Amino acid sequence: MTRFIVGIDLGTTNSVVAFADATAPDSGLRVLDVPQVVAAGTVEPRPLLPSFLYLAAAGELPANSLDLPWGKGRDFVAGEFAHKRGLEVPGRLVASAKSWLSYAGADRTAAILPWGASDEVAKLSPVDASTRYLEHLRDAWNHVVAGRDKSARLEAQDVFLTVPASFDPVARELTARAAQAAGLANLTLLEEPQAAVYAWIESGGEQWRRAVQVGDVILVCDVGGGTTDFSLIAVRDEAGELQLERVAVGDHILLGGDNMDLALAYTVRERLAGSGTQLDAWQFRGLALSCRAAKERLLGDGKDSVVPVAILGRGRKVVGGTLRAEIERAEVEHTLVDGFFPRCAIGDRPQVQRRTGVQEMGLPYAADAAVTRHLAQFLSRHHAATGSTNDFARPTALLFNGGVMRAGALRTRLLDVTNDWLRAAGADKLRELSGGDPEHAVARGAAYYGLARRGRGVRIRGGTARTFYLGIETAMPAVPGMRPPIKALCVVPQGLEEGSEVELPQQEFGLVVGEAAEFRFLGSSTRRDDAVGAVIESWTDDIEELPPLDATLDWQGQEGTTVPVRLHARVNEVGVLELWFVSRDGSHRWKLEFSVRGVGVGD
Repeated sequence: MTRFIVGIDLGTTNSVVAFADATAPDSGLRVLDVPQVVAAGTVEPRPLLPSFLYLAAAGELPANSLDLPWGKGRDFVAGEFAHKRGLEVPGRLVASAKSWLSYAGADRTAAILPWGASDEVAKLSPVDASTRYLEHLRDAWNHVVAGRDKSARLEAQDVFLTVPASFDPVARELTARAAQAAGLANLTLLEEPQAAVYAWIESGGEQWRRAVQVGDVILVCDVGGGTTDFSLIAVRDEAGELQLERVAVGDHILLGGDNMDLALAYTVRERLAGSGTQLDAWQFRGLALSCRAAKERLLGDGKDSVVPVAILGRGRKVVGGTLRAEIERAEVEHTLVDGFFPRCAIGDRPQVQRRTGVQEMGLPYAADAAVTRHLAQFLSRHHAATGSTNDFARPTALLFNGGVMRAGALRTRLLDVTNDWLRAAGADKLRELSGGDPEHAVARGAAYYGLARRGRGVRIRGGTARTFYLGIETAMPAVPGMRPPIKALCVVPQGLEEGSEVELPQQEFGLVVGEAAEFRFLGSSTRRDDAVGAVIESWTDDIEELPPLDATLDWQGQEGTTVPVRLHARVNEVGVLELWFVSRDGSHRWKLEFSVRGVGVGD
């Protein structure tokens, strides 16, 4: 039992640490003020660590400009100054590492960031960038909280790290790997929408029991810097007590604040082009970063009606070396409210664009920027999640989360659209659940979850968000030009709790050992009734294929053979899926982990 329980929100745009002293029951939750470089040579504490990493060139900055109390002579910096410097030199700024960590189309362990940077920049992998952020938070904690008390160091505490509910098993595994590389051994992963609900419970104490009732369905709408996540939480009765259960999660939608920054940047670029000023790709990247800061000011609660943005000049037409433009509040609200939250019908679906044959490599942003159409699809897909026979899930309460949803205009539009759907179906309008600071909610909720695991709070039931399957190749005669079809073998049912194990003792399969083989995995967020061992011979879009894994499972003297095995699956305490193959006589076991370009190891 560690002294501190620590919640970490490793966000696309900002990272936050919240904690509780488990030895002082009445101390409450606190947010760590993180020391960071805020200007060259200046270190100050901030409640947020911007999730940006700047990789400085040799001699670019004065000596010791990036020094921290725990690190001297560094050529990189994370946090506020990294963001500021990146506006001036975008080619050396690592941004949206979390989005890259979730992108199956990239080698997430390869040094690819900053994406598109010149060869002279020493690059990092998305995993390494995430590790750098966590190392900064670790060192800040040890400097501020632990001091000389080794037992209070972050490495010795229970850490609850949040991930999007839609993260696939590989992204979860790599997030855990980044945390472990930062020395965080006592680690548990928690879904961000659940953390938001925990923060709402924590902010109101026992008041939450009066805000909802049995039969309620809470829609959690989480729009952050890089992703849009939807979840449904059902309110149940258990032995006369209210209980919460997560019953549905949405797909991983790469749509969020990053897209909005780009939309504003395109608007400004077109305005400049109309006056005869063209921006190159380097300047446009800097403009997009400037638009992020302008967006946050104009959508906030401040009085600004106009915010200036500056773009460093690179051409002869630029007077004084800098271009200046302005963004108006009305322009932001029109571009973002109507562009990202348009009014639509519950039957509308995200638009699919015809794809160009050759594409630039980069993040696979959602083809349709309309959050409301993605929400319509989510509610329609999960109409049976609460046991209802309606044509779409009908939530009764709505909880917003994510930095984007701090904007009142965006919350109001999404509420209006959803209430239009409910009104047309004869259902009551949504109640908005409020309370807590949205910037700190996920980290605070993660810390509260840690307390709940020790019996000091309410827990949400849920387990795994999806059903997982292993692809089994069908035994059939060879057919020219056709690969044997793949059956989906259910190995983990939806809702399996962390630390649980399942075994398929009556079924044997042939395992290829001693040579490289491809292992195929599948998942479903809608098939809730498939039991362990169920074999689905054909499926439609209710099951989707996950990134395959190339692995070599060794067995000395049995190279290139197929051996009979049984399957054993486990969702470990961290929340990562493990799959084991056990030989018929039990003498050999192989662990196959969800990792990128990994190698399975037999023992």
